[in-house]
Amino acid sequence: MKKIPVTEQNKQMKQSVAADSNPSSVARGADAAQEEAEDPMAGLQGDLDRFRDLALRSQADFENFKKRSAREKEEAIKYANSSLLERLVGIIDNFELGLAAAKEQGADSPIYSGMVLVQKQLNDLLAENGLQPIEAEGKTFDPNVHEAIAHEPSDRVPEESVVRQTRRGYRLKDRLLRPAKVVVSSGPAK
Repeated sequence: MKKIPVTEQNKQMKQSVAADSNPSSVARGADAAQEEAEDPMAGLQGDLDRFRDLALRSQADFENFKKRSAREKEEAIKYANSSLLERLVGIIDNFELGLAAAKEQGADSPIYSGMVLVQKQLNDLLAENGLQPIEAEGKTFDPNVHEAIAHEPSDRVPEESVVRQTRRGYRLKDRLLRPAKVVVSSGPAK
């Protein structure tokens, strides 16, 4: 045991007695100890709140992902035939040209009658699959569904209306598959 001089012992005793007799210093020491004990709890509570918020955000992101995936899957199914129908539309154009040539040979011929029946069956099949032709002649020009290839003066068709259609356009359900190529009126000749 180490010997402490009497004068230092007296100072230490006085300080401890003063601390014991002063309740505010005792309370301050207790508050500091309590703050140290609460501080880790506050830190843990902050971490808990942060992780709970992160979990809720992750759950909301996952729900949004599921909804978006379902919507994309539904759209993919709805428009799955679009590339096939787009290729068929080109064949229909050529078929209509052949039909017009057969009509010139004679509208009463059995070949022409057979081609008309085949065209009707083809158009019915395409309509069942959601393909709708865009009728353009005589309508007001709409850049959303028409592709203007020329302007020409016309006395019988008002300005900015379609004079004639050079290639038929098609819609697949609610989407434009192919715009109609049209000639647009520039009004009466000057």
